[in-house]
Amino acid sequence: MTPAYFQYNLLTWFDQKGRKDLPWQLNRSPYRVWLSEIMLQQTQVTTVIPYFNTFIEKFPLLENLADASIDEVLHCWSGLGYYARARNLHKAAQLIVKNGRFPDTLPELVALSGIGLSTAGAVLSIAFNKSHPILDGNVKRVLTRFYAISGWPGHTQVERQLWEISTQLTPVERVADYTQAIMDLGATLCTRRNPDCAICPVNTCCKARLSDTVSAYPMAKPTKILPVKQRLFLLLMDQDKRILLEKRPPTGIWGGLWSLPEFANIEDANAWCLTKNMHIISQRVLKLKRHTFSHYHLDYTPLCVKIKNPINFVMEANLSVWYNVEQTNNLGLPTPIKRLLQPLNNEENND
Repeated sequence: MTPAYFQYNLLTWFDQKGRKDLPWQLNRSPYRVWLSEIMLQQTQVTTVIPYFNTFIEKFPLLENLADASIDEVLHCWSGLGYYARARNLHKAAQLIVKNGRFPDTLPELVALSGIGLSTAGAVLSIAFNKSHPILDGNVKRVLTRFYAISGWPGHTQVERQLWEISTQLTPVERVADYTQAIMDLGATLCTRRNPDCAICPVNTCCKARLSDTVSAYPMAKPTKILPVKQRLFLLLMDQDKRILLEKRPPTGIWGGLWSLPEFANIEDANAWCLTKNMHIISQRVLKLKRHTFSHYHLDYTPLCVKIKNPINFVMEANLSVWYNVEQTNNLGLPTPIKRLLQPLNNEENND
């Protein structure tokens, strides 16, 4: 098997079956390609499409994104997860606009926040038609099966081998189509479960298929038991049905998003209310819920507390605010918080 064979078969299939009408493939520009690649990191195409469309409608040009506030950016990203991507995107956009041009070399791109080698390679190949390899999750799956490469693809040695192979296979001509084609192959045929090997354009030389071991590749990440963290979210509502929200620090989990005050337990939450001279009318503990991050489980218990309208509550500048329930639709909120507030929003709209 030569790289030419792989390229020819893959591109022939792409011409006939490849996806060519994804939103970021229309009116293609470096900005749109870059945005889509950031959104597609660890996120499926079907999930990304509505977010991409909303984002482009709000920020049609790179300059619009750079000029926006981080709150506006996070609001459009709310629900997509991995919020560091949005913060890095905003930061990089401001730097690109400041420099006066969209970077078109590998060193320039990887120097920007949130852009690794694979994302940079995708931008260079698709937006600028420059021959650079990529190695996202779909490509790793295709290559580990095609060459029957043992070991978890996240291991340094295995990943280095895959980069070498990806580099060898990446053509000079039609590199934009090739990059899209190999991603499409992994996303539509060489899928994680139930791959459709019978119609794969490179099946005649796929070592995993020839040895009937497709399900063995890629090898799974070594199992690790995720730790569990427990927190209490204070759902504090005054008599005007306003909810107290706090802005999280700019970095870390849910960085820059608006969330509910957090405490270790009910006693700490009640003690905090007392220090703020809040008169509690009623409180009830809601059912424990779980939200899973990539590296731990968060078990959180919502505590719904109704108070008389606060009189002497001191707000830290720009870090905490009272919001009417319906106003929270315009905020950047973590998905669990959005789900907690949604029933309250529905109640308000039905009053």
